[in-house]
Amino acid sequence: MSKVQCKGVLFDLDGVLVDSTPAVSRVWTIWANKHGFSPEETVRRAHGRPSITTIRELLPSADHDAENSVVEQMEIEDLEDVVALPGAAELLQSLPANRWTVVTSCTRPLALVRLRAAGLPVPEKIITSNDIVNGKPHPEPYLKGAELLGLAAADCVVFEDAPAGIRAGKAAGAKVIALQTTERDKFLRDAGADRIVKDCASVRVSGSSVHDEISLILSAVA
Repeated sequence: MSKVQCKGVLFDLDGVLVDSTPAVSRVWTIWANKHGFSPEETVRRAHGRPSITTIRELLPSADHDAENSVVEQMEIEDLEDVVALPGAAELLQSLPANRWTVVTSCTRPLALVRLRAAGLPVPEKIITSNDIVNGKPHPEPYLKGAELLGLAAADCVVFEDAPAGIRAGKAAGAKVIALQTTERDKFLRDAGADRIVKDCASVRVSGSSVHDEISLILSAVA
């Protein structure tokens, strides 16, 4: 068991709160095959970053906005097996509503669709790729997420599953708890994760608080 104190919690979406991996893999595999890229490498490259970033890297001369719109629409329509990950709903419900939010590389429409498809609460305000200039691993997303809560990033805990997101959280000055839902522990540690847990079911909120802080109790810590 381990305890982490914070004043706010910032959650990545895909791979942390929502299991959208099959849908993401299907969409990016179709896109990669269409353009002659390796599906496996394309899916890995796309994970945890704004889709338009991957498109710009792989198709430097394309109409990036048009390509991104195609990918976004495909992902919005592919919700067949988008579900909440273990413990996600319980953890969110145990946190004060004004002390957590979602910071995702999805577009806003896609993030809202996935949260609702998974039956998870939707924060009043979230940070998506529509709200930033620099995507993860740049610290901007998590700096803005903390700002939404009226907090410094150093007073927040970030939950992430992707190395790019872990680096973004650390660069922002937050503590980062990594989940073993997507990547191997080595990649999570190399990215700078402070703690590693299996999933949100390995985290609970303590009933006691000190100086307006939230106490997160972690089990099965790596």
